[in-house]
Amino acid sequence: MSRRYIPRALEKVLVKAGREFPAVVLTGPRQSGKTTLLRHVYGPACRYVSLEAPDVRAAALADPRGFLAMHAAPVIFDEVQYAPELLPYIKESIDEHRNRSGQFFLTGSQNLQLSENVSESLAGRAALLRLLPVSRREEFGQAGDPLPWERGKNAPGRVRGATTASLWKSFLRGGFPELVAGPRRDLYLWHSSYVQTYLERDVRSLRHVGDLVSFQSFLRTLAARTGQLLNLSDVARDLGIAVNTAKAWLSVLEATFQVIVLRPYHANVGKRLVKTPKVYFTDVGTLCYLAGLRDPSHAAAGPMGGAIFENVVLLEIVKALINRGEEPRIYFWRTSIGEEIDFLVETGGLLVPLEAKLSSTPRPAMANAIRAFQSAMGKKAAAGLVVHPGNVRLPLAPGASSLPFASL
Repeated sequence: MSRRYIPRALEKVLVKAGREFPAVVLTGPRQSGKTTLLRHVYGPACRYVSLEAPDVRAAALADPRGFLAMHAAPVIFDEVQYAPELLPYIKESIDEHRNRSGQFFLTGSQNLQLSENVSESLAGRAALLRLLPVSRREEFGQAGDPLPWERGKNAPGRVRGATTASLWKSFLRGGFPELVAGPRRDLYLWHSSYVQTYLERDVRSLRHVGDLVSFQSFLRTLAARTGQLLNLSDVARDLGIAVNTAKAWLSVLEATFQVIVLRPYHANVGKRLVKTPKVYFTDVGTLCYLAGLRDPSHAAAGPMGGAIFENVVLLEIVKALINRGEEPRIYFWRTSIGEEIDFLVETGGLLVPLEAKLSSTPRPAMANAIRAFQSAMGKKAAAGLVVHPGNVRLPLAPGASSLPFASL
């Protein structure tokens, strides 16, 4: 039984890239829908070849030119990180027909190695795009809508949003297309299988992680510290591993699109600013699974409720920008005396401060950090928003207002 196709916001950018570049490289985490998207957009016109199968990979490496001749362009090469040696020969083929666009469409789920190989072999010849799990904007058909700070001033009022129970149920499920399209799937079993498959395939192929049990403990430790300042020395000490091992493992997670490492914004504002990063998960369902959360009400009311909501808000912003083909420029701001802004979105030369608050009843005090940031940054700071799970939109202070999550 085939699952329904979920229209993806990246389709327009993908079509444009295929018209302008000889090659398009689509990266993202496993199961985010890369193959489905490419086959939906280009399937009727392109051959499809998966390089994950050992025999196909062996054929590609044994005779690259013969392999490309057998699978002539236009062609989709899936999971190209398994055969990076093929890229120089793809470059050679492109250079023979340099003015022809849309020749090769490549997918990969390992950003570090793939980006390095693409930069070396296909510089100037390939568009590099990313596809993350389904956003709520995509799920509800609002992917083309502008982001809140691009709309101008919103009038106070109420918006229609999901109930608290259904909202948190969707958080536990996450955004992977199989779960979004198949709401009856056992989400705990699915995420368990996903994590195990990820460990066996991606982790082993990127680095020789001798102890997968310790690596899985590292994953769970990061989940418990989502949204907090990440001190890898403390993490390493708690797990009994070397700090360099913790750093290497974090780079593996970032390279395979499992986490987003959010770095602090630095500016000369006359205050000592914290330089330690924070970590968030690319899929909130994976986060909830690793945190051992199965019940929506427990997740919402538990100690991780605020961090989970913060993670969700970040993902919606990141996905909206990536789906336009833009590179998100998002930071957090924290001073040594504890003043903090959850997210700063750099756009048009300004910094938009956003706070994620779990309370559905926005109050003026929730905008205090935004006002402190605006005072410190002056004209570089834009109007701020306090995102909350309720349905009320209203001004909280000069230059700051509340924004229901449904409006994000």
